[in-house]
Amino acid sequence: MAVIERLRRLTPESKISGAIVAAAVVFTLVALQPMLLVADTLPAGGDMGAHVWGPAFLRDHLLSEGRLSGWAPDWYAGFPAYHFYMVIPSLAIVALDLLLPYGVAFKLVTVSGLLALPVAAWAFGRLARLPFPGPPLLAVGAVGFVFDRSFTIYGGNAASTLAGEFAFSISLALAVLFLGLVLRGLETGRLRVAAAITLALCALCHIIPAMFAIAGATLALALRMDRGRLRWLASAGVVGGLLTSFWTVPFILRRAYLNDMGWEKLTTYWESLLPGRLGASLTRAFGGEATATIAGDITWVAVLAVVGLGTSIIFRRRLGMFLGLLSLLFAVAFVLVPQGRLWNARLLPFWYLCLYLLAAIAVAEFARSAAVLLSERADEPRRAALRGVPVAATLVALVAIGLPLRTLPFGSVEADGSYSWLSLSTADRSFIPDWARWNYSGYERKDAYPEFRAVVDTMDDVGERLGCGRAMWEYETARLDRYGTPMALMLLPQFTDGCIGSMEGLFFEASTTTPYHFLNQSELSASPSRAQRDLPYGPLDVERGVEHLQLLGVRYYMAFSPEAVAQAQTVSELTEVASVEGWHVYEVADTELVAPLDAEPVVLEGVAKGGEEWLDVAVDWYMDPAAQDVFLAADGPSSWARMPPEGRPEEEPVAPVEVSDINAGTDSISFRVDRPGTPVLVKTSYFPNWQASGADGPWRVAPNLMVVVPTTNEVELRYGTTPIDVMGWALSLLGMAGLAGLVVKGPVALSDRRRRTVETDGTTPALDLDRLDEPEGDGMPDRQDETAQPVSAGAGPGGRSEDGAKSSS
Repeated sequence: MAVIERLRRLTPESKISGAIVAAAVVFTLVALQPMLLVADTLPAGGDMGAHVWGPAFLRDHLLSEGRLSGWAPDWYAGFPAYHFYMVIPSLAIVALDLLLPYGVAFKLVTVSGLLALPVAAWAFGRLARLPFPGPPLLAVGAVGFVFDRSFTIYGGNAASTLAGEFAFSISLALAVLFLGLVLRGLETGRLRVAAAITLALCALCHIIPAMFAIAGATLALALRMDRGRLRWLASAGVVGGLLTSFWTVPFILRRAYLNDMGWEKLTTYWESLLPGRLGASLTRAFGGEATATIAGDITWVAVLAVVGLGTSIIFRRRLGMFLGLLSLLFAVAFVLVPQGRLWNARLLPFWYLCLYLLAAIAVAEFARSAAVLLSERADEPRRAALRGVPVAATLVALVAIGLPLRTLPFGSVEADGSYSWLSLSTADRSFIPDWARWNYSGYERKDAYPEFRAVVDTMDDVGERLGCGRAMWEYETARLDRYGTPMALMLLPQFTDGCIGSMEGLFFEASTTTPYHFLNQSELSASPSRAQRDLPYGPLDVERGVEHLQLLGVRYYMAFSPEAVAQAQTVSELTEVASVEGWHVYEVADTELVAPLDAEPVVLEGVAKGGEEWLDVAVDWYMDPAAQDVFLAADGPSSWARMPPEGRPEEEPVAPVEVSDINAGTDSISFRVDRPGTPVLVKTSYFPNWQASGADGPWRVAPNLMVVVPTTNEVELRYGTTPIDVMGWALSLLGMAGLAGLVVKGPVALSDRRRRTVETDGTTPALDLDRLDEPEGDGMPDRQDETAQPVSAGAGPGGRSEDGAKSSS
């Protein structure tokens, strides 16, 4: 009954807002193939088809040991799982998996950010006190952004999400909500707890939208700077940052062990900032040549955004001016960010989103102006227009977006391939529904699934017969994509219960073994991807590639192309052990995970232990067969020789040693030596968390492996916890204490706090986060409101004093 009573008390504006936001969410969901979302299949497509490995590994191996990050042997000869990749979306999948099939849980989480963005945009407008019909139209603007086709991998929109960037879209929705909380908090002194938690979740979902959130919050403070507001934002920001420390502190302090894929900076500035006719025209106007071939065209969005900014300046709408400055900030950053680890294209989604929101504000101001112009009295705007225009605008926008999506009710495809709805027709067709259908139908519904399953089952059988080990599979986009994604075989460890590892994995930046995998791929594939830039790739050379597989401890090689198979048949270190569906599986000789060294390693001096300096030297060593008699080390005992990177090491023979009883677990490796004191090579990727018992070390050696010097006959290496990890968790606990402190302290007192029944700029009070059922007014004064008096400066909503108010910091 209480719910019914609340609904009865809602104003027409609130009901219209609710209907528009609901329509935006439902419209978005329909385009994402909702029936396939709930089908019990494993999602495929692009990076998403490989992302399914992560939450399952988290569930089966890490959480059972009380960890949110740890070692995964499944990809790249091992890598630190969730050390450099955000864990919250995977935790959400694992939690939902308790109630739903794993594939369904995964798919629902992947679309959650897209469905949440219109709601977040509406809340952003409400929290920022944008008058009706601004907030619901911001939700519609967010839908336009979601289905923008001008970018497909940068993050935030549906195309990027379907390509695998679903963590980005979740984080972006949280960033928009956070900015709304900041704008309200800087006005009222409240909502610090909500802002801190939202910022933490935003960063733990994806670090790049967190940059957008922090930049926007800093800009909002700069526009209204004083001591009280600085204290509000600093306290909320510090507590939010501390909450993330369990992940961000190790991320930052271990960033030398991140791999840089070398994404090339975009320099087609006009066409990137303004895809379509406007960007091409500006490129030519400034003497350039329009070269970009982009499906989307945001010319009209850009024009409306300019109108939205102009009307915001005229009517002194703080939110519109804030969005204008924020969009300008990211446009400038896109141009000025140098070539480096942060790819400048990653900043474009924030620019685009601001344009769509400004365009929505333009439509809202048109509705408000029409309500005044159609009225006989300026002080009594025509409410029918104020309420009707946003409804009409929403319908027009959703039809315009829906026509190329071909998802409108009662629409039909004509014989010539065009799409008709009522009297409208278009030959334009968005790829997004097709991408969603491909992804969410799952691996199991692909025509080539029987072949894929046969390959996986064959490798599982090989592992049972001959022993578990890593596999290097030949790459070719066209052949592999038939399985659901070119990355399908990254799931070998998932389908073989960890027995068969895949040398290639999805988290390219999370392992510094990644460059050497792609060098191997180029030697062992007729059509390699060569995904990482600036590496000395060579042609197909299976014999040389096998030498590299032996060095990295890769036990199996899988090939299918006639060229690769023909070369493989001539390599004596390869023994064919299985064949299936055109694939030939070879066992590689001499790939034990622990092996004695013939010579003592040499420590490099004057070279950083990680990053580009180490990569350059290690790659040169890796590609020079004559240099590999002596391993190059990042550090080691004082007895080992030292040399500069340009030197040539002298070979210092060591006493022979026999290695036996090698056992490899998920995060441990143990073995036995017949004599201590001789260096031993461990063919697993190095990371500082590895700790040895019964040996000195481990030390990093080229390319990215480990060497230990046994001090006893029994040696064990285990991936453990370091002081950096402990510090991160300690700071997160401090953040929890800080959160409790914010609750106890309550709101921050602001000198010019505004708590008025009717705002001086004509807006009505927007919703507090804890009062989302508060009716939404139209921002226009009723005649009985003309004498309304402001609440006293020390009182909260409803006239309660600050001390007695029900508040949320």
